[in-house]
Formats: sequence, C-alpha cells, structure tokens
Amino acid sequence: MIDRVGAGRSRLRVALIAAALAMLASGPAMAQSVAVSTAPAATTGGLIEEPTGGSDFYCAERKLGTWFYCTKPKPKVAEAVPAAPAAPSETAAQRLEKVTAELRELKAKAILEPSTENITAFIQFQRQQLDRASMFSDVWQRAVWQNPDLDYTLQRPVGTVAKAQWLSTRKADEDRSLNRLGERYGIFYFFAQSCGACNVFSPILKSVADSHGLHVMAISTDGGPSDVFTRYSVDSGQRERMGLTSKATPAVVLFDTVTHRAVPIGYGVIAADELMDRIYTLTQTKPGSDY
Repeated sequence: MIDRVGAGRSRLRVALIAAALAMLASGPAMAQSVAVSTAPAATTGGLIEEPTGGSDFYCAERKLGTWFYCTKPKPKVAEAVPAAPAAPSETAAQRLEKVTAELRELKAKAILEPSTENITAFIQFQRQQLDRASMFSDVWQRAVWQNPDLDYTLQRPVGTVAKAQWLSTRKADEDRSLNRLGERYGIFYFFAQSCGACNVFSPILKSVADSHGLHVMAISTDGGPSDVFTRYSVDSGQRERMGLTSKATPAVVLFDTVTHRAVPIGYGVIAADELMDRIYTLTQTKPGSDY
C-alpha cells in the first residue's frame, strides 16, 4: 500500500513538472487555463483525485506570480499632464491691424525693391483688401435699405426728387419763421464806409429784412454813411457790450430781446438764401438736428 502511494506521488510530481514546461512553451494564456483547471491531486487507493483549494496550492505555495495570472498586475497611475494654457483669442481689431501692417510692408517692399515678384505680391494683396472693402460697403448699403432707423437720407435726402421736396418744405418753414422773427429778434449790422464788401452786402441784407419785416440797426464802425442804410449810428462800443471781439465788417448779429443775448450770424458777403438759412438754423433748430 505504501509503495502504491509513493508511486502515485511520483507520478503526480512528474505530471506537474510536465504541465509547467508546457505552460512555459505555450505562453500566458495556456498558463492561465492550466492554473484554473490543473491542481495537485490527491491519491486515494492509487487513484488521482481533484484536491480542494487547488488554486491556492498552485498559486500561493508555488509563488508563480503575475506571469501565470495568479497575481493581478497593478494598473499604472497615469501622471497628470498639466493642460496647456489656452491661447488668448485674437480680436477683430488685432486682425485688422495685421492686415494693415502687412499691406504697408508689401507696399514698402515693392517701392524699395521694385521687382516683379514684390510688385505682384503687393497688387494681389491690395486687390484682396479692395474686394473686402467692396463687400463691406455693399452689406452696409443693404442693411441701411432694410432698416429705416439707420437711413439718414430719410432725414436729409440726397436723391434728386426727394432732395427737391425736402428743400421746398425747408424753404416754406424758413419763410414762416423769418416772418415771425421780428417779434423777438432785431438785427445789428456793422459796416464801414471804406469797406468794399459792405457796399456789396448792404443791399442783400436790406432785401432780406424788408421781405420778412425785420428791423435793422446799422452801426458805422468808421463813422461814414451808408448809401443803403441812411439811418445809422456810429459805433460807440456796441460790439464790446454784446461780447463780440471781432472787428471784421460787414457783420450781422441777431439780438434776442427776451434773453438779451447776441447771436452772431456771419461776417463778410453772404448770399440771401444762405443768410436766411443761417438765421433759421441758429434760431429755430437744435444743434445736431440737421446732421
């Protein structure tokens, strides 16, 4: 009986050595399969039986390690790679500055080194920017057409038909305003007998004043008379009292009898239409409303 048990153990040892050699030859997969299915057997009456806890015997006692899938390999911890700082986004203004700088550089190079290549490069790049400008202008015009709030020509027309209608309406408003202007304003007219421009402008001013019932106070700066304004006064400091510093003649100044404020209209020869337009603008409109 003892001999049979010893013979069984010898056969078991030989079988294990053969299994280990086979696993080394066939690789890890075979080793894993054998590790699961092959375990040291116990002999009972000369028969080989599957022992309990075979995997413990195969892996723990023999210490075969990771190669035979007895010990799970520890996963490597990936080192945290710091994220690269995001590049600041380029603004539209910066992009436009680059285009301008490149255009200037190509132009300068074409002038200083006028080769065919340099001039061609400048012309091509310039043409690209002209196309871009044309696109901008086209889209601008389309946006203005489709949005009346952006269309300044509705306030100040530039088209022939619309402009004629606007000027007609404006002229009617001017006439009505000038006809009532004498109720509040008077005109101071500074002239000189020796002033050639005064001889030209005096009849123009008198025509405008007479047609709209405006009172004109003529002031002679040199004491000489006027052929047009026969009733005049000699300058005795009226300009200084009104806060006017210019000594130029001819000079037209409105005086507001309500606020006692002087409103200079202009100096030199002024056409009748322009004179009326200035008076209307300075007395009836707010700054910026016409533009």
